[in-house]
Formats: sequence, C-alpha cells, structure tokens
Amino acid sequence: MPATDEDGEVDLGVSLEVIATVVDLANAVQSPEEGTLGDGDEDEELDDESESDDLDDEDVTLDVLTEYIDELNEDQQASLIALAWIGRGDYDAESWDEALKLAYERNAAGTAAQYLVDMQGLGDLLAEGVAAFGLSVEDVER
Repeated sequence: MPATDEDGEVDLGVSLEVIATVVDLANAVQSPEEGTLGDGDEDEELDDESESDDLDDEDVTLDVLTEYIDELNEDQQASLIALAWIGRGDYDAESWDEALKLAYERNAAGTAAQYLVDMQGLGDLLAEGVAAFGLSVEDVER
C-alpha cells in the first residue's frame, strides 16, 4: 500500500488533480462524442468536410493528452501506469509497491505517454485504480 501522510491521506505519488485531468483528457479522446464542445443540437448527418474537422479535433485532443503526460515527472508517470494496472485488475491496492516498481521499469525508456494513451479505456482504468484506494476523481473540482 502507498504511504499515508499525517492527515491519513493516501500518497499515490501523483495528485488527484493530475489524475482527474488525465481522466478527463483520456475520456475526451476515447469518447469524442462526449468530449466535443457544443449543444448537441446539430444535424446527425455531416458532410465530408465536417467529418475531417472532427478528426482534426480528436488529434489535437490526443496531442494534448500525450503532451500533458510527457510533461509529468517520472514519479507521476510511473504512478499513473501503476494505477491503470490496478484499475485493469492486474494488481490490487495491496500490491501497490510491486506495481509501482514494475511501472518504473516499464517507463525506463520514457514512453509512458504513448503507453498510457494506447490503453483502451484509460480514463476508466485510472478512476478504478484510484477507487481501489478509497479515493475518487469525481471529488476533484474541475
């Protein structure tokens, strides 16, 4: 299990705010219909030009997610990988130290961003990983 601070808060090596940001960005990338701006009252049928604009928006969002993760330090990146593994069920909360150690090894090449963005359902995996420690990204103000 990760260490706890003097207030009894779990120290995952990355703040809930950072995790929530990654969850939001990942959900926007992997569920573009939920992550697009607008009121949703537009016609269902799109012409070819509109469809290509939507794809460009998805690429920008993917770039934003990748850049955001790249800018995190090695500890934060390893923690995100370990949390995703816990959320996926590869490890449980009690195996945190082992998962974190292997996440550091996995990230030795500095490819955390690409590895994480390639995970299907990354946002959900991170949210589940955090939930395994009795925390919630839903509690984070956005």
